[in-house]
Amino acid sequence: MAAEPSHPFVYIDAAALHSLLPFTSLIPHLRAGLAHPDLSTCIQCPQRVSFPLPTAGPSAALLLMPSWCAHPSLPYLALKAVTSFPSNAPRLPSVHAAVSLFSAATGVPLASIDGTALTLRRTAAVSALAASLLLASRSRPPEVLALAGAGALAPYLAEAHLAALPSISRVLVWNRTRAKSAALVARLRESHPGLAVEEVDSMDEAVAAADVVSCATGSRDPIVRGALLRPSAHLDLVGSFTPAMRECDDDALRRGRVFIDFEAAMEEAGELVGAVQRGVLRREDVAGTLSELAAGTVVGRRSDDEITVFKSVGTAVVDLLAAQLAYETHVAATKDA
Repeated sequence: MAAEPSHPFVYIDAAALHSLLPFTSLIPHLRAGLAHPDLSTCIQCPQRVSFPLPTAGPSAALLLMPSWCAHPSLPYLALKAVTSFPSNAPRLPSVHAAVSLFSAATGVPLASIDGTALTLRRTAAVSALAASLLLASRSRPPEVLALAGAGALAPYLAEAHLAALPSISRVLVWNRTRAKSAALVARLRESHPGLAVEEVDSMDEAVAAADVVSCATGSRDPIVRGALLRPSAHLDLVGSFTPAMRECDDDALRRGRVFIDFEAAMEEAGELVGAVQRGVLRREDVAGTLSELAAGTVVGRRSDDEITVFKSVGTAVVDLLAAQLAYETHVAATKDA
């Protein structure tokens, strides 16, 4: 459904966005968009541009991420602007974002969307989509999810995986700061009364017990030891987005079959960049991208015992698809009201 150009400009705040993008809708929407052969070739997504802001403090920056498509099923242009002000902590969040959505046909502004909420939901949805695709052929459905990290993204990763993998009955939470992991455990127990949610003392303990391991940390040192991954496990790596960051060791990449969300992961993700430099991994060893998985043009899991690894760094492509769903759902609801 393409929105009518005459519809008034809208602002979609965080609360509205969370309501408009339930994972039960967002995950299949991303899968359909990424698998669509015409969309995958016509979406334009230039490399993001970063501007240092020295007057705003050390390491402060403005990042701009544009994307657009002229296909009739996705006639939009989106621009996500992200500000990173590390000096804000702990008084304020250090990262904020806003997404501006325009008509690709006329350039008319259509919506302003809370970019922080959109990024949280689309990032979690991408991880859960990959997990569902890479676990689909496993004879025994996954039951145990381990979460590394208890920051802003962690509850969304949990909710997205629970939506995509309804067989999960137990969640293990590890975080270096125990107060944060305890808070996440309490939150998940409250929202899912029938779910077994536990705080664990070590990540080794969680990895050894889990069918799915999802990591969202800013670690520079490996927190997942590949030797501990169970046969048939799936490892999801979300946190690293620079070559200096690293959430798993080389053993995890040696033992696992590696998939990435987009090609940018090969240049930005520390696990992959370092592994290539050390001769542990070659580009041709990477089995495929999320788009190829969604389209079925590459084989996912090949056996029950195979370990799979998915590394995401995010791109404006999924921002555009998520913004489309939020905007069109809002327009449809307004018309029906």
